[in-house]
Amino acid sequence: MSYRFLSTLALPVGAALAAAAAGSQLLCEPAEIPRGEKACGKEAKATNNKWWPGREQKRPTRNGKCNLTGWWENELGSRMHVSTVDNEGNFSGEYHTAVSSAEKPIKPSPLIGSQHLDEDGQCTFGFTVNWKKFSDSTAVFVGQCFAGDVEEEILQTSWLLREKVDALPSDWKATRTGRNTFTRMG
Repeated sequence: MSYRFLSTLALPVGAALAAAAAGSQLLCEPAEIPRGEKACGKEAKATNNKWWPGREQKRPTRNGKCNLTGWWENELGSRMHVSTVDNEGNFSGEYHTAVSSAEKPIKPSPLIGSQHLDEDGQCTFGFTVNWKKFSDSTAVFVGQCFAGDVEEEILQTSWLLREKVDALPSDWKATRTGRNTFTRMG
């Protein structure tokens, strides 16, 4: 199945709605209005379910706070440990991947990152993993942490993996992209 991806940042609301109606997949949830301000008519329509037939809005409640510190695991079995996040939002840790195309045995790899320390606790973050212990590649992850009063914390991430290639003609195959969902380990 193929998807056409659009950036909602580059499209006016009307064009984004038309693209969605034509079967395109939008990469973002409808825009949220900061600090409880009311949306203008077009924005309110874009976030209203009646304008998105069959689309259920699934968002965690905004009362929980997300804390990146600790152990996380994704759907592939990869694990990461985030050490304490400092007052500026900086953190470090280790990533234990469960998947690799490297010929050497997999080893835990250092990660370093930063997050926004938002008041609502639904922080965005990014981190880099240097696979130097067993591979010539580097990965960058960006994502958002979601937490609710009753729901478990979830990290929704997208990543780029850059593998070293021998020459410029091979550059076309050097970068991979993907998505992972991490949940807190018990």
